[in-house]
Amino acid sequence: MKRIELEKSINGKAVADNILTEIASTVGSFSRQFRRPQLTVMLAGEDPASAVYVGMKVKAAGKCGIDSRLIELPAQVSEREILDRLEALNEDGGVDGILVQLPLPSHIDQHKVIERVSPDKDVDGFHPRNLGLLAADRPRFVPCTPLGISTLLTRYEIPTSGRNVVIIGRSIVVGKPLALLLSTKGERGNATVTLCHSRTADLPSITRRADILVAAIGKARMITGDMVKENVVVIDVGTNRVDAPGTKRGYRLSGDVDFDSVYPKASLITPVPGGVGPMTVAMLMQNTLRAAQWAKGVGNDSQ
Repeated sequence: MKRIELEKSINGKAVADNILTEIASTVGSFSRQFRRPQLTVMLAGEDPASAVYVGMKVKAAGKCGIDSRLIELPAQVSEREILDRLEALNEDGGVDGILVQLPLPSHIDQHKVIERVSPDKDVDGFHPRNLGLLAADRPRFVPCTPLGISTLLTRYEIPTSGRNVVIIGRSIVVGKPLALLLSTKGERGNATVTLCHSRTADLPSITRRADILVAAIGKARMITGDMVKENVVVIDVGTNRVDAPGTKRGYRLSGDVDFDSVYPKASLITPVPGGVGPMTVAMLMQNTLRAAQWAKGVGNDSQ
């Protein structure tokens, strides 16, 4: 990366590393009083990207002193087996956090699986109860990517109160919970949020009003320089494979933002990779620690 790019880039990896160090310190104190927090990750199928993501999560857990267990299931696993295994994990007092890596094989009902995870162990924050608490201004477990974005904004002292935030993408993984989080009352919120998606009419006219633009649509380089205003803060959630003939892997990672054309206008921008991704993993560790704390009756009941 060029030196000039570093001047305006939001270094998510550095922030995430600092947070993991902070978590490790708290985990050490907690473990001496109780036991080490425990995260169980379930991976069904053989999706290469999912395997990479799970590996990153397990590695981060070890880095901050959290015990982790990986349950690997074949792609043809039955829905009943997954649900039964989750029920057993819900009842296991030694398990603090449960994460089911998405996407699941096509024959599995994703909603049933998400709803089977105990809300008290739902460190991904996707259970309807936890999303409902977020909507009610009483957040408990917040989905990791939105929480990571909010934390990045806080650590970089980027105010959200009264700012126009435009989010492109309405998934329950990023767009919807982030809109709730940034519009909620409190120092991390109070923003005026516009949630856009694939059916939004005249998208550029909306994105050009954004003080903070979050791209989470899953389409490489969709957001170009003519779609943003000067001094915008850009958070790029996208991770897309783009063909790169002649390189060792034959592809490279690209965000939803056309970095080269947007960068000159931005006041701050997240790179891909090294921006939001590491923060998502760090927030999973934070949620797991909090689940262990709440199970023992210690810690704050909100994020």
